Amino acid sequence: MGSPLPLAMAGALGQNRVAPALHEPATMIPLQLFDPASSSYTYILHDRATREALIIDPVDAQIERDLAVLQAHGLTLRWAVETHNHADHITSAGLLAEHTGARTAAPAGCGIGTASRQLAPGDTLVFGGESLRALPTPGHTAGSMSYLWRSHVFTGDALLINGCGRTDFQSGSARQLYHSITQVLFALPPETTVWPGHDYQGRGHSTIGAEKAGNARVAGRSEAEFVALMEGLHLPPPERMGEAVPANQHSGLRHDAGATGQPQPRTAQGYAGDVPPVLAWQWVQAGGAVLVDVRSDAERAWVGEVPGAVAVPWKQWPGMAMNPGFDAQLQAAVPPGCKALLLCRSGVRSIAAAQRATALGLEAWNVLEGFEGDPDQHAHRGLRGGWRFHGLPWRQG
Repeated sequence: MGSPLPLAMAGALGQNRVAPALHEPATMIPLQLFDPASSSYTYILHDRATREALIIDPVDAQIERDLAVLQAHGLTLRWAVETHNHADHITSAGLLAEHTGARTAAPAGCGIGTASRQLAPGDTLVFGGESLRALPTPGHTAGSMSYLWRSHVFTGDALLINGCGRTDFQSGSARQLYHSITQVLFALPPETTVWPGHDYQGRGHSTIGAEKAGNARVAGRSEAEFVALMEGLHLPPPERMGEAVPANQHSGLRHDAGATGQPQPRTAQGYAGDVPPVLAWQWVQAGGAVLVDVRSDAERAWVGEVPGAVAVPWKQWPGMAMNPGFDAQLQAAVPPGCKALLLCRSGVRSIAAAQRATALGLEAWNVLEGFEGDPDQHAHRGLRGGWRFHGLPWRQG
C-alpha cells in the first residue's frame, strides 16, 4: 500500500486538528486532511517558492480548520477544486473563495455552474510554479475527474484503496468507471501515489501498482464481471444526498433561506438570521437597522457601494488579512437598539461577521446574496441575485 505517511501529514489524518507548520520533507507531498463525519479526504498542495496553494475537495464543516492550516503554513490559496459533485457532504469551495480570494474549479460535466473554471480533460490549473492536470475518470458520476500532480494522483471517488466509488446515481456508469480505472488511472506509472477521496478504514494512500495488482473491486476482473459486481451492491443512498447535491451545484453556497422573501432565524448558527436584500433595505429605511458593508475597500471602489452603508471591512487586501479594528469600528457604527445588517460580496464573509457581531452583543443579520450574488456559468456576477440585481440603491465608488 505504499510507504508509511510522512510525519508532516500524520497529525492531520483521522483527526480534526491542524497539522503544524514544521520543516517540509525533501519530497513534495500533499497535506492530507480528514473529515470524520463523511470519511472524506481534503488535500492541500503548494508551491514552495511562492507559497501559492490549491485545495482539492474541501468540506464545509472543516472550513475553519482548512483556513488555519493555510495560515499556519503561510500559504495563499489560489484554487478550490472539486473532483465531482459530492453526495455525502457539502463543499466549502465557495466559502473558501469568499474568505481567501481564490477561484473555484470543477469538472465541466458535473453541473457545478458557480465554478469559475469549468475543467475539460487535459486542462491544467497553475499555482505558483506548480500545475495540476485534469484526467477524465467518469463512472462514479458522469463528470468525475481525477487530478495529476507530479507523481501523485487524486482520484476522488473513482479509485479508492482496495475499492472504488459506487455507480448507481448521478448518471453513474459501471462500464465507464471500469474504463476510467483500467485505461486512464492504471495507465499511470505503477509508482504513482494514489490519494483517494475517502477511506473508511484509516488508510491514507496507496500506489497505482498496488491497486492494479490487488484492488478487490477491479484487479483481475473483466468489464462484464465488474459491471455485474457493481450492479449487485444495492447500497443505501448517502444520508445527506438530498441536500448535498443541490448545494454543491452552487459551490456549497445556499441562498434558499430567503426564498419566501421573509427573514429566517439562524440563532443556532450564532447570529440572529438571514434577511433578503429587499427586506433589508426596508428595515434600513424604517430607521431600525444599519447596513454594514464588510467588503474590502478595494471591492467597494471597484465594484460599487450602497449609499449610506457604513464601511467596516471584515478583511482587507493585500492578502485578505483580518481587519484588527473590526470590533471597535462595528460597535461605533451601530447605535444601541438597532439591527446590524451585514453585507458582503455574495453572503459568505457577512455570516462570519454576523457571528462576531452577535458575540459583541449586537442583533446581527446576514444579508442574503450579498452585493453581487453568485457567479453564473460564465463566472459573471450580478446576474443571479445580489443587491444590484434587485434594483436597490448603489453607486460607483
